[in-house]
Amino acid sequence: MDRATWLAERRAAVEADYTRGGHTYDDGYDPATSTHRRFVTRLIETCPPGGTLLDAPCGTGPYFEMVMAAGRDVVGADQSVGMLAAAHMKYPDVRLEMVGLQELAFDAEFDATMTVDAMEHVPPEDWPVVLANLKRAVRPGGHLYLTVEEAEEREIEASFADIQARGLPGVRGETVADATGGYHYYPGREQVRRWLAETGLEVVDEADEWFAEHGYGYHHLLCVSPPDRA
Repeated sequence: MDRATWLAERRAAVEADYTRGGHTYDDGYDPATSTHRRFVTRLIETCPPGGTLLDAPCGTGPYFEMVMAAGRDVVGADQSVGMLAAAHMKYPDVRLEMVGLQELAFDAEFDATMTVDAMEHVPPEDWPVVLANLKRAVRPGGHLYLTVEEAEEREIEASFADIQARGLPGVRGETVADATGGYHYYPGREQVRRWLAETGLEVVDEADEWFAEHGYGYHHLLCVSPPDRA
């Protein structure tokens, strides 16, 4: 199997997994940690009153209430019909768009954007595309909040050895365990910083969060798309 076909299958599997679980995703589960909420609050504060934030992918809308309670509007985008259906049930008046990160085509429509707990499903080939899409979606001077999932090095090495043993066209950093559609990618901080810099995004705040009992964590990044300098 060639890599493009394999990645397309992995993406479809991730989407199908979230769609199947959309109607029960919120049951006993709140993805928002105190660090998530702190960064979402900071992102909201960068927006003018009455401004609009893009939440992509929005999932079931766990941050919608925070945005609206602060006097800002929110638009949700997601490639999963199941997640969008769940979000619509909770927030029927919020504008929702069915579109994946790779296909986002908004042009300076938002004051800020957030991509929370999702980049782990984006393969390395698509990272520059997704970052460019997110940057283009905000007005010059707008901010972007994203999380980057991180795993223990021994898990990454073991997963890469498994990929090679199975003859799959994967690269180091990718995992194909059964959970969540069977695809995660852990690029490493230096690679992420290079992609951000190449996209023209500047990091203005960051924080680490590690869940020792689960063996993974998040690197939280607040970035800015600098205004054009004449």
